[in-house]
Amino acid sequence: MMGTKRDYYEILGVSKNASADDIKRAYRRLVMQYHPDRVPQEKKKEAEEKFKEISEAYAVLSDPKKRSLYDQYGHAGIDSRFSTEDIFRGADFSSIFRDLGDFGFGGGIFDDLFSGFGFDFFGGKTSRGSRKPKGNNIHYETDITLEEAAVGCTKSISFARLEACTVCKGSGAQPGSTKKVCPTCRGKGQVTSGMGFISISQTCPTCQGAGETITAKCTKCRGQGMVRVNKTVKVNIPAGVDTGSALRLKDEGHFGPAGYGDLYLHINVKKHPVFERRGSDIKCKVKVSMVKAALGGEIEVPALMGKLKMKIPPGTQSNTIFRLKSKGIVDLRTKRLGDELVEVIVETPQRLSNQEKKLLMEFGKLRGEL
Repeated sequence: MMGTKRDYYEILGVSKNASADDIKRAYRRLVMQYHPDRVPQEKKKEAEEKFKEISEAYAVLSDPKKRSLYDQYGHAGIDSRFSTEDIFRGADFSSIFRDLGDFGFGGGIFDDLFSGFGFDFFGGKTSRGSRKPKGNNIHYETDITLEEAAVGCTKSISFARLEACTVCKGSGAQPGSTKKVCPTCRGKGQVTSGMGFISISQTCPTCQGAGETITAKCTKCRGQGMVRVNKTVKVNIPAGVDTGSALRLKDEGHFGPAGYGDLYLHINVKKHPVFERRGSDIKCKVKVSMVKAALGGEIEVPALMGKLKMKIPPGTQSNTIFRLKSKGIVDLRTKRLGDELVEVIVETPQRLSNQEKKLLMEFGKLRGEL
């Protein structure tokens, strides 16, 4: 087993009578909270441990048989019947993987975190413990206006990233030097530990799974194989993005032994002084005089790209909402234009001249209101 002795229900923050859907929702929320790509570098190790802990809890509680044993006997019922590999075999992580992809995070993070233990999530042993990792992803946030979100825009973003050392080409070894078999794992890239019939294979901490070590470090990167550089890229942001949208720029992340990670650009659409966004629709409020509302006619309303003319019928009441077709924002998936919703606010005059008061009183008498 992976070793946590905390209560699985407590880890996921659910009650003991939680439904399968409740457990999946809780796990999905915690995955997004503790995903190692979403925390600062100094908290990454802590997040990885938490990530493993909640995944172990989900693997048990999402499986009816394992959950039943756990409910009856606690950790003892699981420890005595399942190996580490068995705990994760059969657990349904597939939908979680898809959700992570929707948010711009690859499901491969699970493989990266757990491959060193010698198992995967779909059952069976894995040989990926010695796989060289790609570089870490970079996450960058940018603000855009609602107008930019409506028509799309181009942004230049600058960030620091780790790139392959130009001297050693990312190997970390001084050119011309040799490499030797790692003394810790003896070239296997993995080390095995455990007691009795349970054994756990992990990536070798000395060579990081490479199976060999360098004899002379590169003088430029000091054996790291990478150097920090500042980079600027132009990003085309498509029409229809909203706060929470993430754009993936392949191979623009940090360098790693197996290549570059990706850059994820997270979009934040700034609050607009006039419009409220509702998906692909936009809504605004327009003040209309009492006379115009009573008699009807044409009024001018704001639009994302200027002004529009709109007709209102006689007797229009305050808070009436009119819909201007296809004057909203394009839907990012369907490419269909949303609408503009105009809420009319009938304005009552606050200061009246004597003549205006007289005319209003006559109007009220004609209507039998005075």
